[in-house]
Amino acid sequence: MQLTGIHHLTAISADAPGNRAFYTGPLGMRLVKKTVNQDDVRAYHLFYADGKASPGSDLTFFDWPAPREQRGAHSITRTGLRVAGEDTLRWWKERLAQAGVKAGEIVTRDGRRTLDFEDAEGQRLALIDDEGKGASNPWAKSPVPAQHQIRGLGPIVMSVPDIGMTDMLLTGVTNMRRAREYDNAGVPVHVYEMGEGGPAAELHVAVTPDLPVAVQGAGAVHHVAFRTPDNAQYDAWAERLAKLRIPNSGKVDRFYFRSLYFREPSGVLFEIATDGPGFAADEPEDKLGEKLALPPFLEGRRKEIEAGLKPL
Repeated sequence: MQLTGIHHLTAISADAPGNRAFYTGPLGMRLVKKTVNQDDVRAYHLFYADGKASPGSDLTFFDWPAPREQRGAHSITRTGLRVAGEDTLRWWKERLAQAGVKAGEIVTRDGRRTLDFEDAEGQRLALIDDEGKGASNPWAKSPVPAQHQIRGLGPIVMSVPDIGMTDMLLTGVTNMRRAREYDNAGVPVHVYEMGEGGPAAELHVAVTPDLPVAVQGAGAVHHVAFRTPDNAQYDAWAERLAKLRIPNSGKVDRFYFRSLYFREPSGVLFEIATDGPGFAADEPEDKLGEKLALPPFLEGRRKEIEAGLKPL
């Protein structure tokens, strides 16, 4: 039983209109689902992805009126966005500069060309050259040319004060494999891989014992989700967590996918999510994200929910 890669990553924004403008504008991603946080329907839940809303391409945001994140350990610290080729990274460096986006230089990290940058709220991102490996589903209406578009997520970087217990959970519970280690400006980083490996299926764990505990807020990551292909394996993961007495949410049906939530030993929230049924479950693929979508169990509250949301 193996997880197959990154499913989605969910972060926090205190500026939903600005968030939408940035991720669909300069970044050229497709808004594939405009819905609400199912546990807090006063907040939008915005999903940005590739042209087909493929599992593994979803970068999502909860819209909460929160102060800025206080950075530190016990948190996810950077989200990789995969693109293809060195020429594409150079193209992105120029595009980000023109958009006034804070970005670094193109560097080689863990053997891959990388361009770090941040959005206006301090969300830490990186464009990663995956050399064009794997499927690509560009969005025809994107302002970014197809050959330069973001292809999906990965790797994801998190920070812990000690690797011991986290390593035990990753290898002993989630069946991730230890792949390698590298040094990032004096910080040791342990790489764990899932499925076929590669940047779309890697979790990088930086060991930072001297950092304070992070406090979530705008610009922070709320959780990362890992892929499981079908309901049978999802059920098996639920049984495994219960058998190993790992505290977890139990089975949660999000309508677009099924979820299991649990925390690794330093407190970072993990999710296991099914690839299906997907975002076309309630909207045609060519109309995704154009209207407020609500799962069936919230549809009866549509008027109340719409009245509590700010215009995007």
